[in-house]
Amino acid sequence: MTSAKITAAAAGTWKLGDLTVNRIGFGAMRLTGSAAFNHGTPSDRDRSTAVLRKAVELGVNHIDTAAFYFSSLRSANELINTALAPYPDDLVIATKVGPFRTYSGEWGSAARPDDLRGHVEENLRQLGRDQLDVVYLRRMGQDSIAEHFGALAELQEEGLVRHLALSDVEPRHLAEAQEIAPVVSVQNRFALDSYQAGTDDMLRICGEQGIAFVPFFAIAGAGGVRSATTAHDDEVLAVADAHDAGPAQIRLAWTLAQGPHVLAIPGTGNPDHLAENVAVGAIRLTDDELAGLNDLHRKAG
Repeated sequence: MTSAKITAAAAGTWKLGDLTVNRIGFGAMRLTGSAAFNHGTPSDRDRSTAVLRKAVELGVNHIDTAAFYFSSLRSANELINTALAPYPDDLVIATKVGPFRTYSGEWGSAARPDDLRGHVEENLRQLGRDQLDVVYLRRMGQDSIAEHFGALAELQEEGLVRHLALSDVEPRHLAEAQEIAPVVSVQNRFALDSYQAGTDDMLRICGEQGIAFVPFFAIAGAGGVRSATTAHDDEVLAVADAHDAGPAQIRLAWTLAQGPHVLAIPGTGNPDHLAENVAVGAIRLTDDELAGLNDLHRKAG
């Protein structure tokens, strides 16, 4: 399919609390190159800022980032600040806290609840903002998230954070957090070729409660932080051919088709790939195509 003149608005909108976003957003992790996680080399700075500006031109108004997205030469937050400040009024920037890395790039131990203020303040500083639109608590394996989420709720009461969200959680963690403060979004790993009963339950629960569900690695699949997968089932390739689209676009279209509350945050450092990702919002899978892809997803389990 041609991506000419297709904007993020083609995918429709959803609300993160009181903030309306187009369902096709942008994940900032790859802006710094996969070296952000000790793989590959840092991406070109000018190209990264050009991708960000192009994303906004194409109607993307939801960017997902984190202070721990950095390489030896690049910081995703700093690139976002440089490329887009002063920020458009409708731009929603979501960030994550919980994991952290030292300035040398080494991962630190799991954050304590009293560490989270520093994480929030560092994101504020890097992004040049007085308030963070959405902050995800990324669970780091702990059984209970009450203390950590409670610490973020206090920062929300102080006005440093507008809305709270969760990442890498089970339904019981969502219920635990909701006893403390509203949750506007859940971000879990979810992809066509990756089936986990708990994650699929979370997808359903979020839909029932009007909470956004934001999959990460939806295109990357098993490639994860390293790169997008190149392993595509014949079913995916056949649907791609029918829509004159790439298999990665079909994987993303299937993700969006899981419900109106599902938001996509594909990341790229390539302007052409960016346009292809945004164009996915115009793909409408048939009932038969969706059923076939859903079967493929279940078989992955």
